[in-house]
Amino acid sequence: MAYTTRFSAANTGVKASKCCKAFTASPSPRGRSRTCNVRAQAAADGADIPRRAMLSSAVALGAATMLPYAAPFAAKANKVLSSDWEEVELPVDKGVVLLDIGFTGTDPNHGFLLGTRQTLLETFDGGNTWQQREIEAARDEGFNYRFQSISFAGDEGWIVGKPSILLHTGDGGKSWERIPLSAKLPGAPLVITALPGKPGQAELTTDQGAIYVTDNTAYTWSAAVLETVDATLNRTVSSGISGASYYEGSFSNIARSPNGDYVAVSSRGNFFMTWTAGQEYWLPHNRPAARRLQNMGWTPQNQIWLSTRGGEVIINNKSGIAEEDYKSVSLNSRGFGILDVGFLNEDIAYACGGSGSLFKSVDGGKSWKRDKATDNVAGNLYAIKFFKGNGFILGNDGILLRYIGGTAPNTA
Repeated sequence: MAYTTRFSAANTGVKASKCCKAFTASPSPRGRSRTCNVRAQAAADGADIPRRAMLSSAVALGAATMLPYAAPFAAKANKVLSSDWEEVELPVDKGVVLLDIGFTGTDPNHGFLLGTRQTLLETFDGGNTWQQREIEAARDEGFNYRFQSISFAGDEGWIVGKPSILLHTGDGGKSWERIPLSAKLPGAPLVITALPGKPGQAELTTDQGAIYVTDNTAYTWSAAVLETVDATLNRTVSSGISGASYYEGSFSNIARSPNGDYVAVSSRGNFFMTWTAGQEYWLPHNRPAARRLQNMGWTPQNQIWLSTRGGEVIINNKSGIAEEDYKSVSLNSRGFGILDVGFLNEDIAYACGGSGSLFKSVDGGKSWKRDKATDNVAGNLYAIKFFKGNGFILGNDGILLRYIGGTAPNTA
């Protein structure tokens, strides 16, 4: 049975079991599709709000706003740390935490860098230098946005952040358009993925486990799961999943594989959940380690890796999410938690953590060696991103490391 969900300011309540919770859901006579078609409606008479009103009853947000291009701001010379990494000088305050980075699909040298305090930087030379981009529309509203995730398919790009905000560009970032989001959206936007194929396709995931897909540039959205994480945990609390308590319905980290599978770490790190296309619900899993989980992701062979708050890295020897055969790998983290793992290719990988901790593997993650080049980096390293031979490590206090090494395994 399909569920067609319509939103209006007058709609105030239904049961919270559906992913479209807090909205009115009614059975659709059109067949057995298990998604929710989402279309905004005006509060007064049910008329459609103008295009691209996603889940929106927040009429006060108004029409989409164009974001102007800012004047260039030259950066200082970069500091070479080793044959593999250099530290990039950025025109940002030291208190900024960098959160994501993405490059357009038409120009591998043209990209954007996101962070806290409404940080949006742009590069045209592969990340060697960066310029500030101003967001006047967001600044006028009095919020201090935390830009969380960015993704491109060709010249079409998307940005999400907190408080809930969605930006869209169709011209490679020359201009950005604001698409309203409703306060009734289940959870805060955490990950946005621009989908390949025809223009206008994207997938949005929230920290409550809601997954929405659009194929018409956010005019309508379809819910891919039938309930949020808290509802799933309430049903499975007695199923043997350790730590799946009633009030633990949110994710701290979510990672999407190239084929559309998801892995997510619970907010406390005491278990993880998986989702693959076609499933109605997220599936909870017990963690394969004594220590709590910190992060999860995917290897180039589509294997799941996990990191723990005690500095352990665990890799599933089986591909995908159907089978589990987790093995801990050799990594002496000196007690620092491993915050992220990134693979340049099937051989070279890096793991990063607190106090500038960096580790390198040249055998696909089977063994690791400490990279002392970052010992003097005064900050935590949070995320590793690789793009077809180019790579970056993002940290707090405006720390950005750029990969300048090769693609061949070098054990020196």
